[in-house]
Amino acid sequence: MPSAFQQSVIDEFRANAGEVGGPFAGSDLLLLTTTGARTGQPHTTPLGHVRDGDRLLVVGSNLGAPHHPDWYHNLLAHPTVQVELGDEGFQTVAVPAEGPRRDELFARVVAEAPGYAEYQAATDRALPVVVLELPDPQAPALEVTSLADKLTEVHTWLRGQLAQVHTETEAHFAARAAHRGAGAPPPPGLGLRIRQRCLAFCQALEFHHTSEDGHMFPAMEGYHPHLRHVFDRLRDEHRTIAAVQSALAELLAGVAIAEPDRFRGELSRMTEQLTAHLDYEEAEILPLLAGVPWPPRP
Repeated sequence: MPSAFQQSVIDEFRANAGEVGGPFAGSDLLLLTTTGARTGQPHTTPLGHVRDGDRLLVVGSNLGAPHHPDWYHNLLAHPTVQVELGDEGFQTVAVPAEGPRRDELFARVVAEAPGYAEYQAATDRALPVVVLELPDPQAPALEVTSLADKLTEVHTWLRGQLAQVHTETEAHFAARAAHRGAGAPPPPGLGLRIRQRCLAFCQALEFHHTSEDGHMFPAMEGYHPHLRHVFDRLRDEHRTIAAVQSALAELLAGVAIAEPDRFRGELSRMTEQLTAHLDYEEAEILPLLAGVPWPPRP
C-alpha cells in the first residue's frame, strides 16, 4: 500500500486533474499503476516524468537508494501498466532502456530535471530509465458499447503487440548486420524491449483465454448450444496457443544469437497460428456478442 503521504498525493492528483501542491507544486507528475510481482495486486505510485516526443520517461531513482524501487521490479514481472496523466488515463507497455539508449535518455532527463544526476551520484547502480509510450493521437478511437466491441479492442491490442515484436526483432538484426570490424557486435539495446513486448503479449493472451474458458464460453453455450463445436474448437486452440506462447518466449530469449532467416521463419509461423486463431474467433463469436452491452448493466 502507498504510504499515507503518497496516498494523499494520489488523492489530490485525482481530485485536481493532475495538479498537486506542497513539495510537488509545479512538478510534472503522473500516476503509475503496476501489478505486484509477488502479490498480483495493483500498486499506484506518483512519479515525476519528462516528456520526450510521443513518450514519457520515468526514472527508478528511489532517491539514490542502493536498490531499485518496487514499482520497477513490478513492471519487469508485469510489463502492462496503467498511466494517469492529468485527467486522462491509458494503458501501455513499460519498457526500460538499455545500453547507449539508456544513457542518451538519462541525459535527456537530467537536462530537464538535474536532480536525477544527484540521485545517480549517490548510488553505484545505474538508475533505470523506463519508456512509457503515449497513445497515438491519430489512431481511430473505438467506441466500446458492446461485448463485441470489447473483444475487438482486446484483439486489436494483441495484434499490435505482435507487430511491435516483429518491428523490434528486425531492428535487432539490422543493428547486428551494421556491425563492422573485429569482435562481437555491441548489444543493440533491444533485449529488454523485445522481452517486455513478448511478456505483455503472452500475459494478456493467457488472461484473455482463461477468462473466455472460465466465464464467457460457458455462458454463451447456454444460449447457443448448437455452436458447441465452435466453443470446443476454440478451447482446443487455446491449449495449442499456450504451447505456441511458450515456444515464442523461448525463441525470443535466444534472439541475441539466433540465425536471422531461421528466426524470421519461426516467428512468422507462430504469428500465423496466433492470428488465424483470432480471425476464427472473431468470425464465429463477434456476431453473437453485438447485442450484449459493455460495460455490463447492473
